Amino acid sequence: MRERVRFFDLLRCVAAVAVIAIHVLAPYRHELGIIPFDQWATAVSINSISRWAVPVFILITGALMLSDKRDFEFGYYVKRRLGKVMLPFLVWSLFYAYLSGWSAQGFDGQVAQQVLVESPSHATYYHLGFFYYFIPLYFVIPFFQWVVKQGNDGALYAYVAIWLATSLLYLLGINGPWNAELWLYSGYLPLGYLLYQKLPMKRAVVIGFTWLGIAALMLTVFMVITNSVELGKYTVGRWLSYKTLNVVLAASMIFVVCRYVSDFISPRGHKVVEFVSQYSLGIYILHPIFLWPMKAFGWDEGHPIWVIPLWVMVSGGGALALSWLLARTKKTAWLLP
Repeated sequence: MRERVRFFDLLRCVAAVAVIAIHVLAPYRHELGIIPFDQWATAVSINSISRWAVPVFILITGALMLSDKRDFEFGYYVKRRLGKVMLPFLVWSLFYAYLSGWSAQGFDGQVAQQVLVESPSHATYYHLGFFYYFIPLYFVIPFFQWVVKQGNDGALYAYVAIWLATSLLYLLGINGPWNAELWLYSGYLPLGYLLYQKLPMKRAVVIGFTWLGIAALMLTVFMVITNSVELGKYTVGRWLSYKTLNVVLAASMIFVVCRYVSDFISPRGHKVVEFVSQYSLGIYILHPIFLWPMKAFGWDEGHPIWVIPLWVMVSGGGALALSWLLARTKKTAWLLP
């Protein structure tokens, strides 16, 4: 059990940091030809090698929830699983609709109102889009749990194999029924379970996943930069989608490597990792509050090689502190699932 705790703690930490980095570097992406090329390429490269962050959170969910051997109870599932995520999501959607009305010039109520009106189909803030495809996964998790309880590993392997093939088709721009978001995201659930419960942690296996992940990341960086330069503006095609094979391979690599190295973290180091992991979802939800000044006032001038780590620490540290404060009392702890 100890190995499992360290494993998931480390995964949540690295995923949270990568998500923040993606959001910090956003202002640089469309600056091709405006800022020095090395600055633009640095930011775009970091963006390209960090796309595994959100999929890793889904892999964790699949690994944990499909490993749950308890009998399925509809009432408990809706209240303790789905409700625990849905209610905070609704509250924070309202808050960020309000925040979206603020800019360096002041508050514009019409902007906030329009964002709120469009919220059924569009996130009220850039980071909340995650919940629009994550929450629907709760409706397919019971199906995968049932398959696991039947001991039918072959069905899971077949499902993941077909899903991987369609993620490649999607990457290549070959469209079909597999373009459905629920399908393309749902595969991460059984994949997370298989990587956790069925994959042997042998050195050769870890090395194999590592090389596949590195190759996928290098190809992603190359395709995004070269395609953008050829077009004369920032373009990503589907290379930075969370639903494509290259990102699946990168996320799988992070999952496997963290599982492998977690046992080598010192007890003191793990205490830090465990503390950050405890508030990882709070960090995800709250960090845009601390990034708002950077984006509103343009405090992103400078080379991204130091600007990005600086704002990751500022916004991540602020979100961690606020998460800790909110968790101190039951009156506010429910706000962070």
